Amino acid sequence: MNSVILIPARYQSSRYPGKPLVPLKGLNGAAKPLIQRSVEAARRVPGVSGVYVVTDDERIAEACAPARVGVIMTSPECRNGTERCAEALSQLHDPDLVINFQGDALLTPPRFVEALIARMATDADAMVATPSLRVTSAEVRQLQAEEARGLVGGTSVVTDGRGHALYFSKRLIPHLPAGALDHEMSPVRLHVGVYAYRPSALERYVTTPMSELEQLEGLEQLRFLSAGLPVAVVEVETPPFTLRELNNPDDVEPIERALAEAGLE
Repeated sequence: MNSVILIPARYQSSRYPGKPLVPLKGLNGAAKPLIQRSVEAARRVPGVSGVYVVTDDERIAEACAPARVGVIMTSPECRNGTERCAEALSQLHDPDLVINFQGDALLTPPRFVEALIARMATDADAMVATPSLRVTSAEVRQLQAEEARGLVGGTSVVTDGRGHALYFSKRLIPHLPAGALDHEMSPVRLHVGVYAYRPSALERYVTTPMSELEQLEGLEQLRFLSAGLPVAVVEVETPPFTLRELNNPDDVEPIERALAEAGLE
C-alpha cells in the first residue's frame, strides 16, 4: 500500500507551549529538538513512501531544516492532528493510507505502524486503525489509584468481536467487577495515539460535527465513531522501554532515559 506518514505539530499548547522545539538528549548526550527526533522515529518505519511534518508555525518549519524533511503548512484553525492531516491531504499524491504519527510520541516503535498498515491491508471494512496495549492488573490498580486522586492516566478502549472500537475513554473501561484483576493480565487495553486513515475517512471526518462525547472526553478519534466509520484496534506488544509522550517539562528526563535505554542517539 502507498502509505505516507504525517507528523502534526503545533507551537501553541495549553500544557507545554513550544514543545516541538524542546531539545532532548539521546544516548550520546547530543540534544535535538523534539520535532527532529519525531521525524527520525517516523523514518524508522519501513516501506512508507514519505514522511512530512504538518504545521502552521514557521518556527517549527525552520527547525525541520536539519532533518531535510518535507513540511506542509496548514491553517491555524485546525483543532487537532486529524484535522491537520485532512487539510494536508490535498498536497499528497493519492496515498492509500495516511499515518498520523504524533509529534510528541517520539518513542513509538516502528512495528506499531507496520501493524496498522498490515491490518488495513486485510480489513476492508476498517476506515481507521490504531494500536492498543493490554495492561497488567498491577498497572490497572495504579491507574485506579490515580483516578481516585482525580488524575487522568491514559485512554482506554473496548472493541467488538471484529476488533473494531466500541468506545474510547479517559476513564478506565470496561467496568471491573470483583475478581476481574485476580490474574496477571487485566481486561483493560490502553490506546496508543497513532492512526492509519483511509483518505475517504479523513474527508468524512472534517464534514462531521464535533459531538458532545468528543468534547467531554477530549478525544478526537470519537468523531469517527460518531460518523459511523469503523476503527480497527490492533493489539500490539508492550516495548521493553517506557512509552512516554512529551506533555509537560517533567516528561523530559524520563524521555531522555527511555531514548538511552532504546539505544537512540
